[in-house]
Amino acid sequence: MDWFAPLDNYCERTDPSYWSEPLNAVSNAAFLVAALVCWRMIGDRRDPGARILVVILAAIGVGSYLFHTHARRWALMADVIPIQVFILVYLYLATVRLFAAPWWAGLAAVALFIPFDVLAARGLAALVGPLNGSVSYGPVPILIAAYALALRNRAPAAARGLAIGAAVLVVSLFFRTIDAAVCPGLPLGTHFLWHLLNGLMLGWMIAVLIRHSPAAPTPADLANPGRRG
Repeated sequence: MDWFAPLDNYCERTDPSYWSEPLNAVSNAAFLVAALVCWRMIGDRRDPGARILVVILAAIGVGSYLFHTHARRWALMADVIPIQVFILVYLYLATVRLFAAPWWAGLAAVALFIPFDVLAARGLAALVGPLNGSVSYGPVPILIAAYALALRNRAPAAARGLAIGAAVLVVSLFFRTIDAAVCPGLPLGTHFLWHLLNGLMLGWMIAVLIRHSPAAPTPADLANPGRRG
């Protein structure tokens, strides 16, 4: 495989040059802004899980920027790998924190996601086709919606937050899907809207985890044990 072979996957790109996708490149700032907001939201909490997600979110922005500027196979890996890592880490944390499950249940959820992802994507592709490469992300909003449904009685606020995240992801996937179809009439395409909405969605999902799962004690709490009630 030629890791330096040029790729032309999106409407906005018209040649192999670095700035052939300016909107697709610059719109990745949405991931960095979301990461900054979430980092500030964590504040002084001892919440390494949320901080790991924020770092991965920033890596998604950087990796996607590299892909939409260099547009080479190696840059594609820099784009897709952080996204997959985010999904798996979030799934683990959501399982153990929102359901108060043991660590091994979180690992089991991650292990089960892999065959679910493959089978669900194949099923969706059989029903609706490749969706301009978006069908591989289709299992994710399904899984988020399933978690929201499972939490509706146990943690209704968290369930609503997850449901909103799933809905935003569906809308962002719509814009990712129609990028090639609208290209003749809209040369800029719609992929940049996928970036903007996906940055919002991933930041929102981290916020749901922070707000609706038990927070680790702050340094002030540790210094004053009675403060937490």
